[in-house]
Amino acid sequence: MPTNAIALTRLLLSERLSLLRLALRIVGTKPAAEDVTQSLWLRLQHIEDDPPIANKRAYLYRLAANLATDHLRASRRHDALFDAAAEPVDVSSQAPSAERSLLDRERLARFEAALEELPLRCRQVFVLRRIDGLPPAEVAERLGITVNAVAKHVRIALRHCHARMKDDAEA
Repeated sequence: MPTNAIALTRLLLSERLSLLRLALRIVGTKPAAEDVTQSLWLRLQHIEDDPPIANKRAYLYRLAANLATDHLRASRRHDALFDAAAEPVDVSSQAPSAERSLLDRERLARFEAALEELPLRCRQVFVLRRIDGLPPAEVAERLGITVNAVAKHVRIALRHCHARMKDDAEA
């Protein structure tokens, strides 16, 4: 083993707590700081004697800071990668099924057919009041009828549509 590696390993053993605190300040968690310290020991085992290291303590702390920074960056990349894929692929869709969509379209077609069966004035009142959402007074004013007549037409339209939808569902 080269002398630089031996000297730096001994220095690591004596400065381990300080190096651990340095790594902890950078990475933020004790387990990650332990990982950085372990990586530091592994890195020191591969250091050669050429070129000679003049200030071994400064070199050791700089290497620890660099490894901690690299670890933090790698951790952030990892988190970003897995956060982007946080939604599992096999999660069921919130969209209605094809069968449900088809049934709803058929039901809507039956409702529209029931509306077409209504007298024109009754259909106009129902569409303005229930579909367009206009207040009764505005419907009455637009069509030149009373508010009571609006309510009467809406009741007639609702009864008719309910009856037709019920008949179609039973058939």
